[in-house]
Amino acid sequence: MINLTINGQAQSCDADTIDGLLQHLNLAQSQVAVELNGSIVPRDAFSEMLLQNGDQLEIVRFVGGG
Repeated sequence: MINLTINGQAQSCDADTIDGLLQHLNLAQSQVAVELNGSIVPRDAFSEMLLQNGDQLEIVRFVGGG
């Protein structure tokens, strides 16, 4: 289990990639943008980008409206 900070909140998770974390949080890749330790992560790297203890993530979900 790793300890992460997600949108300013401390959380623990068993996921080892961004893709796994998004699945854990029930978020679709196509509906979010992810910043890892201050750098935007391209969507095609979500399954390859390994998470480490202490990482800080910002996850922004796109919401439609008008």
